[in-house]
Amino acid sequence: MAKLLVKFQRYFRRKPVRFFTLIALYLTAGSLVFLHSGFAGEPTISENEPNPLDGTSEGTAFQYLGVVQLGRGFKETPEARNSVRRYGPWFKSVSKDTPERNKMGDYGGAWSRALKGRKVREKEDREKAPAKYIGCYVDNTRRRALRGVSFFDYKKMTVFRCQDNCAERGYLYAGLEFGAECYCGHKIQALNVSESECNMECKGEKSNVCGGVNRLSIYRLELAQESARRYGSAIFRGCFHRPDNISLALPVTGVMLNMSVDKCVDFCTEKEYPLAALGGGSCHCGFPTTLFTLHEREDEQLCAQKCDGEEFESCGTAEYFIVYQTQVQDNRCMDRRFLPARSKQFIGLASFPGAGNTWARHLIELATGFYTGSYYFDGSLYNKGFKGERDHWRSGRTICIKTHESGQKEIEAFDSAILLIRNPYKALMAEFNRKYGGHIGFASHAHWKGKEWPEFVKNYAPWWATHTLDWLKYGKNVLVVHFEDLKRDLFVQLKRMVNLLGTRVFEDRLLCVEGQKDGNFKRSGLRKLEYDPYTPEMRKTISTYIKTVDMALKLRNLTGVPDDYYPR
Repeated sequence: MAKLLVKFQRYFRRKPVRFFTLIALYLTAGSLVFLHSGFAGEPTISENEPNPLDGTSEGTAFQYLGVVQLGRGFKETPEARNSVRRYGPWFKSVSKDTPERNKMGDYGGAWSRALKGRKVREKEDREKAPAKYIGCYVDNTRRRALRGVSFFDYKKMTVFRCQDNCAERGYLYAGLEFGAECYCGHKIQALNVSESECNMECKGEKSNVCGGVNRLSIYRLELAQESARRYGSAIFRGCFHRPDNISLALPVTGVMLNMSVDKCVDFCTEKEYPLAALGGGSCHCGFPTTLFTLHEREDEQLCAQKCDGEEFESCGTAEYFIVYQTQVQDNRCMDRRFLPARSKQFIGLASFPGAGNTWARHLIELATGFYTGSYYFDGSLYNKGFKGERDHWRSGRTICIKTHESGQKEIEAFDSAILLIRNPYKALMAEFNRKYGGHIGFASHAHWKGKEWPEFVKNYAPWWATHTLDWLKYGKNVLVVHFEDLKRDLFVQLKRMVNLLGTRVFEDRLLCVEGQKDGNFKRSGLRKLEYDPYTPEMRKTISTYIKTVDMALKLRNLTGVPDDYYPR
């Protein structure tokens, strides 16, 4: 053996190049082995085993009220994967969106999963939207059956696409003609004919019928959310008593022959006013102000006087005006900027995910004129105009800071807070849609019917309760606002919120916000589930959490949860 080693030594001493070549080959082989193990040999995380990255275990008891023990072991960060926390341990931003993502080394199946997801989305688009078929109606260019907006697609028109577009614009009816034309309207102004005359297949959906030649297949839209009534591009605001000082309240007036809603709306649009008020033969234009707030609506029968130019429309009277909101943007509340001086007070806008935090930020920014910040960073929200999203939450340049956190340390970092609470049944569904469909998108039926939804409810339902309880316990100067109250009485609730933020309240600005309260952050009301996703066991558990939160609010002399939180 010694002689063999001596021979090798002499061989490489004579030929050093061969020696270094052998060393290089050895290192290369080792590197390849290491890289292979990195991609193919990583461990996986079982769905049934606890994740070592979780901050707490799921069995942690919550003894705040002694009514029910609430787990705080939800396993998912409240933000999307691209929403990075600005504070606290980085490990909490690990996401487990789907069971497949738990397999850290599962790279080979990514392409097949993408194709599968695409097929699911295509199937979703082919599914018929929840709407009631009314029948087949006569339609022609002289007298349209539906007199709202219309659009055409001679390659990909489907029943669902037509219904969804009409619902987005707030119409009550959707009609399809020639297999490719979609018409929207609030009332049907035509004769009903035999269904056999509506026999043309949809261009993008051969299995369904999209009207016929000069014939409309009409559907009545059953919206999941209350949608604004419209006439064409104008939004119906209601019937209102004539303001006392009309020359100041509605500064522009025009008297027209053959008055119609179209004429008045077009007149005020041309004059660049957001309100069009019809008073018989007169058309008045202006802004919503303290002189004409649009808060005291009258019975529509008081305005039910036919227009001279259109017998199917109401044009109001000299004492009671029919009011529409035009497409002219009210710019009195559109200016936004950062705070002129850095604030040393940190005010949180706290909510459980899905409780309307993004919408509330939109309202606050319009009402105050200042940007809101965030405890996280969401690039999609920054691109939608939330410029404070990029600032660190402690920058002091924003009026308030969005947060979904519920830990004592995180809560005590804020000097005061607005706590936004929403019905847990709706909040959970909204967050599930956001998680799998984006801020204004929707989860697919595959997600609702799969194991993702039960697991989501199991992890997130107890967090809905502990979030509110923690903020009530550890928060300083907390203003509780119910999402439902904000939606029903925006002016009053938003005024309370602005007062807490420490800025001056301008009522005309708040009235401006009411006219554009939805922004671009509202999901279409049409795409609703055709079934109740909650099982009796889920409802029993959530009902217990609701009672716990209700008791905690009342112990602090606050209004308890609204009655509609409890399922009927």
